[in-house]
Amino acid sequence: MSLTRQPGQGTPAEPDGSGGGLHGGGREGGSGRPGDGRRMRRALRWSATILAVVILGTAGAGYLYYRHLNANIEKGERTSGDSKAKKAEPNAAGQTPLNILLIGSDSRNSDANVALGGSRDNRGNPPLGDVQMLIHLSADRESAAVVSIPRDTRVDIPACTDPETGKKYPATNDIINSSLARGGAGCTLATWQNLTGVYIDHWMTIDFAGVVSMADAIGGVEVCVKQNVWDRPLPGVPGGSGLKMKAGRKDVEGKQALQWLRTRHAWGSDPLRARAQHMYMNSMIRTLKKQNVFTDTGRLMDLAEAATKSLTVSEEIGTVKKLYDLGMQLKSVPTDRITMTTMPNVQDPQNANHLVPGSGADKMWQMLREDVPFDKNGKGKDAAKDAGEEKAASAAPTSAPESIGVSVVNGTRTATLAPVSGRAHAIARHLVGKGFTQALQDSSQAVSVERTVVRYPSEDLKGEALQVAKALGIPESSVRRTTDVSGVTVVVGSDWRTGTAYPKESKPSAGSLPENSDAINGSDEDQCMEVYAPYRW
Repeated sequence: MSLTRQPGQGTPAEPDGSGGGLHGGGREGGSGRPGDGRRMRRALRWSATILAVVILGTAGAGYLYYRHLNANIEKGERTSGDSKAKKAEPNAAGQTPLNILLIGSDSRNSDANVALGGSRDNRGNPPLGDVQMLIHLSADRESAAVVSIPRDTRVDIPACTDPETGKKYPATNDIINSSLARGGAGCTLATWQNLTGVYIDHWMTIDFAGVVSMADAIGGVEVCVKQNVWDRPLPGVPGGSGLKMKAGRKDVEGKQALQWLRTRHAWGSDPLRARAQHMYMNSMIRTLKKQNVFTDTGRLMDLAEAATKSLTVSEEIGTVKKLYDLGMQLKSVPTDRITMTTMPNVQDPQNANHLVPGSGADKMWQMLREDVPFDKNGKGKDAAKDAGEEKAASAAPTSAPESIGVSVVNGTRTATLAPVSGRAHAIARHLVGKGFTQALQDSSQAVSVERTVVRYPSEDLKGEALQVAKALGIPESSVRRTTDVSGVTVVVGSDWRTGTAYPKESKPSAGSLPENSDAINGSDEDQCMEVYAPYRW
């Protein structure tokens, strides 16, 4: 998808390796020749595969980069950073939500990217992740949400290791777009997981040239501006995407689509740029759904070829079969069940040019973690039942509280608030009062977590960890296995800054997004961008 660093061909092989692909095949009714039906079914199956992959890439403005559709898929490690997020438990039907991180890189490490993105002096520098969006597909596969985080949002970035060079980067507190240069897309994924508590299954990245290639293949996508817009350099304000349009609606493609996606100054802020990107993505999804691509073999091949040359993906989805399975899960979500949003944010008190998560961000992350739809257009089913009942607690035998060793760590520091002094000590004493006489404060770790968690290192200690969580009123979903601890460990998060009673969270209802999330429904065709006055002409 879009990315600017302004301030602020082989025919696909069959899944079984039998060859085939998008050849003509027989028409419905056929010629009566043996094999016509098989060829038709193969063509339809691969048509569905390619369309699904394209819809996936375009719906999130991140795109899959392959050398060829059937081989040599470019890929990298899913995560290269220190992250503790836990994958959601399956619902009653055995389904889990699917989360995909889409990253737009501002790389200028090719002639094409320099020509499209400018800043030739930056050629060779590590790329920054100037556009970052999380696609969440519900466990029941009936709704989808997209959340953007503005590139200049200051967050905690965990310790990461570059998978290509082996270089180690210590944990830091910096703007989120720098995470891509500290260990690749896997570090950005780990950063998101630590911020949101949401387990992210896959990532995808794209650069400037990839955006243009995909936009050309997709064709025109309708966008709208309320006034004439020209995003150009102004006195004291360098840069600009070059977007120049007259007021009203217009189909954009190729380079002009990239300009639309990169524009920031003409909208007035980075969060408003995210809104313009969301409008483009919704319009693109509607466009693809209206096109008769299933029966247009030539168009399907053009789209597939563009996709194979535009994206890089995390390694666990780096095969055609896996991408087929993934795409088929995503393509059927109706547009009125797709919601585009931006993380609630406020100005960073440490730097007026940066942002930090604002009021409502925690609720948005909770809705993602608990798989609560962002829209109200479902069938009226109870969200909790729809997601499936939480699995019953492990049947592991319980231990006497006094025999359980417990370490308590203070993790209450946030990007904007200092840690609460004495929290680990207070909770350790509270546990002692409940019979866990071996509970002790651990001051050797300096950590920061949004949600309080109970960690344990091996399956034989899971029962004890659940006992500790129950004694403190911490939900079972916050009990996690990790090799980063040597025993049962309570990490007191920023959600529990006072008192000894763990704060109860009310389950949000479908569509109850924070008012400051700038939500746009995928079926809304009336959206139109307001142009910041200095960039009107």
